[in-house]
Amino acid sequence: MQLESLYDETRKWFFLMPPIFGPLQFLFDAPFGRFSPSNDSIFLVDGIKAWIVMELVSPITFITVLYRGPYAAPLSAMSTPQVILTSLFMIHYLNRALISPLQTPSRSKSHIVVPLSASMFNLANGALMGTYLSSPAASAFLAGALSRPSFWAGITLWACGFAGNILHDEVLLDIRRKSKAKGKRSENKLGKEHYAIPHGYLYRYISYPNYFCEWSEWFGYALAAAPFPALMPLTETMRTIQPPWLFLWAEVLLMIARAYKGHQWYHKNFPEYPKERKAVVPFIF
Repeated sequence: MQLESLYDETRKWFFLMPPIFGPLQFLFDAPFGRFSPSNDSIFLVDGIKAWIVMELVSPITFITVLYRGPYAAPLSAMSTPQVILTSLFMIHYLNRALISPLQTPSRSKSHIVVPLSASMFNLANGALMGTYLSSPAASAFLAGALSRPSFWAGITLWACGFAGNILHDEVLLDIRRKSKAKGKRSENKLGKEHYAIPHGYLYRYISYPNYFCEWSEWFGYALAAAPFPALMPLTETMRTIQPPWLFLWAEVLLMIARAYKGHQWYHKNFPEYPKERKAVVPFIF
C-alpha cells in the first residue's frame, strides 16, 4: 500500500512540475550542448559519459520496478501487448543511452546540474512507466488490444517517430564527424562543438525534427498503452491520467523551450539560416 501511495503521489507531481519548470527555460539557457558554459569550471563534466549515465537511469528503473514494484509479476504473466510495449520502451533507451552516444564522435561538456536533474526525471519516469505497465489498470486496458486499430496505429506512429529520431540525429552526427575529420573542434580550447546548418528531411521545415519525432514516438506509445485522458477538473485529471500520457506531457513542456532557444541561436549565429523554418512543429511553431 505504501508503494501504491508513492506511485500516486509521484504521478501527481509529474503532472504538476513540467508546467512550472518548462516555461522557466524560456528565461535561461540550459547549460549543455551549444549553451555549455564558456568557463573551464570544475562543475563541467564529459558530455558523452554524462549522457550515458543519466539516460541509463530510466531503463534500469523501469525494469526494476516492472519486476519488483507494487504490481510486479513474472514475464509469463504479462500479456502480449504488455510485452510489446515493454520491448519498445527498452529499444528506445537502448538507442538513446548506448547506441547513439557511443556513435557520437564528440559532445560539448555539460554542467553537472544537467545530468543530475535529468537523472531525477528519468528515475521518476522509469518508475512510473514500469509500475503502470505491470498494473491492473494496464492489464485491463490492454485486454484485447491486439484487435484494436488504435493499438496498432500507436505502434506504427511509435516506429515512425523512432526511425525519424534516428534519421535526424544522424544528420547532426554527420556534421560532427566531418568537423572532427577537419580538426575544427580542436580550434576550441574549451571543448565545444563545431556547428553548422543541418539540411535534409524535416530540417527543411523545422530546426528540431528530432524533438518533433520523439514527441510523435511517445504520442504513439501513449495511444497504444493507455486510455486517452478525459477532460476533467485538475484534481481528477491528476488522479486518473496514466504515465504514458504523463511522459508525453512532460516531454513537450520541458523540450519546447529548448527548441525555441536553439532556433533563435541558429538565426543569431548563421545569417543565412533559412527564414522559412519553424522551431519544432512544421508550419506552426
